[in-house]
Amino acid sequence: MSRTLKSLSAILFLCSLGLVLGLRGIESTPAGAAAGGDKARESDRSVMTHARAMIEEGRRTFRFDTFGDEQFWGDALRIHQAIAGAALGGVGPGVGPRAALGAGLKVDVNALPKPLQDQLRAGTVDLDSPKTTIALLRLHAVVGLTGFFDGTGRLRSIGIQCALCHSTVDDSFAPGIGHRLDGWANRDLNVGAVVGLSPDLTPVAGLLGVDEATVRTVLASWGPGKFDAALFLDGKAFRPDGATAATLLPPAFGLAGVNLHTWTGWGSVTHWNAFVANLEMHGQGIFFDPRLDEAAQFPIAAANRSGHVKNDPDLVTPRLAALHFYQLALEAPRPHKGSFDAAAAARGGAVFNGKAQCASCHVPPIYTEPGWNLHTAAEIGIDDFQANRSPDRRYRTTPLKGLWTHEKGGFYHDGRFANLELVVGHYDTFFALGLSAREKSDLVQFLKSL
Repeated sequence: MSRTLKSLSAILFLCSLGLVLGLRGIESTPAGAAAGGDKARESDRSVMTHARAMIEEGRRTFRFDTFGDEQFWGDALRIHQAIAGAALGGVGPGVGPRAALGAGLKVDVNALPKPLQDQLRAGTVDLDSPKTTIALLRLHAVVGLTGFFDGTGRLRSIGIQCALCHSTVDDSFAPGIGHRLDGWANRDLNVGAVVGLSPDLTPVAGLLGVDEATVRTVLASWGPGKFDAALFLDGKAFRPDGATAATLLPPAFGLAGVNLHTWTGWGSVTHWNAFVANLEMHGQGIFFDPRLDEAAQFPIAAANRSGHVKNDPDLVTPRLAALHFYQLALEAPRPHKGSFDAAAAARGGAVFNGKAQCASCHVPPIYTEPGWNLHTAAEIGIDDFQANRSPDRRYRTTPLKGLWTHEKGGFYHDGRFANLELVVGHYDTFFALGLSAREKSDLVQFLKSL
């Protein structure tokens, strides 16, 4: 036998021996190793069980938890009395469903019993009666509002939830009535009109240091889809040009992987949840942000110690983890089929990543910067009014997924650009990109496809 054949035989023998020993090793695997595999699988199951429980809890919090804020909206502002009307123990004419829907409030069709749905279809429900509104509140059917009733069934208070501003419905039953769409900004909701229902706004007037008539003027200036979260901090109700200082309600979907939240990047998602629950919803919790002690920038917040909120019991903090978890699970909605030109969008993607340089800030697949995603007003070519109302005096790079849902109300924090064509035109001019008409059109189609 040649030396080559002997070497080959030796190699084959060693491979065979290794295979046999390997099989024997599998047969004689210690019991502990198998148990380790079982433990790993058990751990995986535990993670999934925990995740499902967190999502369920977070969804309940997002949709139904008032954090005790009924002490403000009901007990202090008495909005429930304006809803009920004088005939039902409240004040004024009351609010029927038609008026409520006109103010942008939404109704969850899944909360409506089938007989009521049939009556609505038949047109036999009085949509102008406050009694109907109260019946809907008893069913927990009004998205983002919870009614509290006394032993006689009379509406005694009302509270709000996250879903009031950050959910809408799909209008599958009727305009304003349908299945919930959590995380969507309710660009129909006239927050100012809803708050303005209050028969007594002196608590707000006292906080701002103005008279009640001024508060009502400010609320009336907001319009649908807008809210001024910084008003209780700096008291700046109007821009230097006289326009409202309120900003568009932002979506609460597509936030997984996104660092700073809101138009001006106040903090992380969970920071903003705590901020809103305590300072905007007026829930009963604990909140700490010493940046609000800066009296020159936040005179009202500093005077009222808004960065040092402490309530006992704390009804907010125990809900933050699950609420955060649920929000991160809310994917940005995909655009409807046929709502954009697919071929043009494909070309626009190349423009987005290339000549237009959009991806330098809107980094795929989260379409914002990983990390500290803020820019000065000068860097993006706009005024700094709203940026200066935040601690870092900057604007956040908006995540672009689900951008098509922003078309109602306009784009940017204040809706200054009515459509995407104007947004693209702004950047083309400001950065001197030199995009052709076709490139700009294709880029718009790409943005609509996200």
